[in-house]
Amino acid sequence: MRLLSLARCLPAVLLATAGAAYAAPGDGARSHTYQQDRAACAQISSAESKAACIHEAGAAQQAARNGQLASAEPGNYDNNALQRCASFTDAADKAACVDRVRGGNTQGSVSGGGVLRETVTTVPASPR
Repeated sequence: MRLLSLARCLPAVLLATAGAAYAAPGDGARSHTYQQDRAACAQISSAESKAACIHEAGAAQQAARNGQLASAEPGNYDNNALQRCASFTDAADKAACVDRVRGGNTQGSVSGGGVLRETVTTVPASPR
């Protein structure tokens, strides 16, 4: 039974040591960000989730090193939100989505669980 639990932990240990190999000396800010990501991964209690977190931290560092990691510029978020509106096939739904993205009432925060966007559209009642 002990051997079985050791075999389950081995991939996580290998991922952790392989991820540490990505932290190249002299990589300054990237290495610091990687260390912060690893510290956040240490807070996760599930071994499977922790291993996935460590793997993603290493992949993000490697992508940043290769220039493939985009910065978090506000314009990127707006463009991404507008691209999501393209999934609506009905023109009225698509227009309402664009209205929500560009304006309207915004509540909440990402750290609080999500940003809610609301617009009010007045629709006349159908005649009886």
